[in-house]
Amino acid sequence: MQQNSVSSSYVAAEFKARQHREGHDFMAAAQSAGDAAAIAAAEGDSAAEWDMKFFQAENLMDAGEFDECADITFALVQGPSAALSPQFLAKGYVLLATARQRAGLLEQAVDSARTAADLSKDDPDIETNVKARHALIAALADCGMLEDAWDECNVLADIVSDEVDDQLVGKAYWAIGNVAFLCNMIEEGLRYHELAADTFSPANNLDVWAKFNKASAAMRLAADIADADTLRCIERAELATDVIGGSSNDYHLLKLNRAHWTLLAGDAATAIGLLDDLCRLEDGISPQRTGEACLLLGRAYIATGDKPAAKDVLLRAAEQFETAGAPQRADQAREYLASEA
Repeated sequence: MQQNSVSSSYVAAEFKARQHREGHDFMAAAQSAGDAAAIAAAEGDSAAEWDMKFFQAENLMDAGEFDECADITFALVQGPSAALSPQFLAKGYVLLATARQRAGLLEQAVDSARTAADLSKDDPDIETNVKARHALIAALADCGMLEDAWDECNVLADIVSDEVDDQLVGKAYWAIGNVAFLCNMIEEGLRYHELAADTFSPANNLDVWAKFNKASAAMRLAADIADADTLRCIERAELATDVIGGSSNDYHLLKLNRAHWTLLAGDAATAIGLLDDLCRLEDGISPQRTGEACLLLGRAYIATGDKPAAKDVLLRAAEQFETAGAPQRADQAREYLASEA
């Protein structure tokens, strides 16, 4: 690709984008990155244009704008980037897979992650392949394809080595632990999440530490583990997110964890208040997460003896899971529904 010397206007736009990101203003960072990409395109610098469009998409992801992130990333991997190295294409497909997963396009997310894994499998720098397999595991798990997800976990565990950055190793262990929990291998889940926790530090990366504690709490709650360690994960995630800020999606997931904890603690009435708000949201939450909220709300209504209300939200849970491409989770909602018929 042609690469020219960068202009002062491009440098200023890129600098502004990175400043906004450092301040966790992800939408402003995305806007400035888009400006920088436009300048690079006008100057004929296709490499800089690709970099800034990718950076724009990353910031849209962190801002919770998953559909827009997916649109930009799809255009990148389908456009002139076809001439890029497989590693650059793989990076694009990893981001596309994650955006599609969070947007509730689970089958497409699996396809994108598989493409990324295939493109990066022979790269001597295994970092991109680790990220690709992490994305593939997450998408498969969300789809309910747990056997396939566990098979990929075994592949990921084999390729993680001392050559990989600690944060990336931690994310790999985090993904493996998630699937172990979902497969009801609770001890394995706890072990891998403990290994992941050893690699993360709030001093090194508060954002990753917050996201890990939020996700670990969700997995423990899904396994009906409502102990003091789970509560600590919830509180750490809430505190860290309050410090650094987060997208609407981040706050919705924190609220979902808190509601799940409250339900397992025996306070169904309070859980209903939290979950009802989440189930009424139209934007800022993916179909599979709306499904999770409605499924929990149905369980809370069952606990209070309100079967008509439980029926309504469990039906919606099944619909949301089907929309997201998670038929196994839809079947679980229907099983709760059948048990109360």
